[in-house]
Amino acid sequence: MVGLAADWLTSAANTNMFTYEIAPVFVLLEYVTLRKMREMVGWPGGCGDGIFSPGGAISNMYAMLIARFKMFPEVKEKGMAAIPRLVAFTSEHSHFSVKKGAAALGIGTDSVILIRCDERGKMIPSDLERRIVEAKQKGFVPFLVSATAGTTVYGAFDPLIAIADICKKYKIWMHVDGAWGGGLLMSRKHKWKLNGIERANSVTWNPHKMMGVPLQCSALLVREEGLMQSCNQMHASYLFQQDKHYDLSYDTGDKALQCGRHVDVFKLWLMWRAKGTTGFEAQIDKCLELAEYLYNKIKNREGYEMVFDGKPQHTNVCFWYIPPSLRGMEDNEERTSRLMKVAPVIKARMMEYGTTMVSYQPLGDKVNFFRMVISNPAATHQDIDFLIDEIERLGQDL
Repeated sequence: MVGLAADWLTSAANTNMFTYEIAPVFVLLEYVTLRKMREMVGWPGGCGDGIFSPGGAISNMYAMLIARFKMFPEVKEKGMAAIPRLVAFTSEHSHFSVKKGAAALGIGTDSVILIRCDERGKMIPSDLERRIVEAKQKGFVPFLVSATAGTTVYGAFDPLIAIADICKKYKIWMHVDGAWGGGLLMSRKHKWKLNGIERANSVTWNPHKMMGVPLQCSALLVREEGLMQSCNQMHASYLFQQDKHYDLSYDTGDKALQCGRHVDVFKLWLMWRAKGTTGFEAQIDKCLELAEYLYNKIKNREGYEMVFDGKPQHTNVCFWYIPPSLRGMEDNEERTSRLMKVAPVIKARMMEYGTTMVSYQPLGDKVNFFRMVISNPAATHQDIDFLIDEIERLGQDL
């Protein structure tokens, strides 16, 4: 409710985030909130820079843009033709926005090299190093590694310390896409999963995911102050006059790709003031506890198979429902082809009955499985129990 009230107020004010004189209070709120987020990442005194962008995909693209500029500043004026062939690295379980950013920036999707993951969906550091060496031998220039803190499907956290060591060794920009998992920095119980994030050059963190801030609210945090400004500024004299009577660093519009920019910070700032860090911590811990409850309920239950062994790291619980007709059936091609059709039919029935809706997808050699993701702290154990009963009710005749 607090976030909604903040959204109403910013809509009523209907101002823009490009200069201090147009949105003085909101600009200052963005400054202090981003600094606090950088402190939580682990950068000394909250040093660095950042901006709220229209979503995690754009935040990831900002990181790619800034990493490229850091290595080859001439690209800003002369374009891609003036620099060598760049390559970026990310895990095979990473978000599609990394490739989308490469396409948009003219780097090309073929220049994004996908690194193998282990059975839990975490990037394998030895494969990352092997592919970096391989790329350099081919004459390519590695410029960015995008590690993922909370993958979309498995909710996996890449080994950030090992990745940071490799990035330091080969002088490559380290970005952490924490759009989904960044909120765990609020939790004393779970923030260890992001150990090593303090060594990143940039971080994406979406409070509109685990923290429940109304859409849209995505932050891109950059460790080096001034780099984002140098990368993006165009010195438009009708907005960013250099002889204004206040500190020009508060004119944030020239470091953004956008000109017009929505006020996204106020929802987060007001919620943070109302709930405190401990309030966010409590709701995040509750969601993770509910995911563990679901996992414990189905891991040994007849008719369920987990997609990977062990307790999930985030609130993503991935499983197959095995209807009675497939139980005890030999694991062969026919069983696989029949199992592939189970989740889509059950989801269609869920939607037709209007009772619930759970995502499903294939991944690699794994056919369609359910991916239950819990991010609403209003959910209860009874809701989880209902979900299990409903899947069994809708799938028992398949």
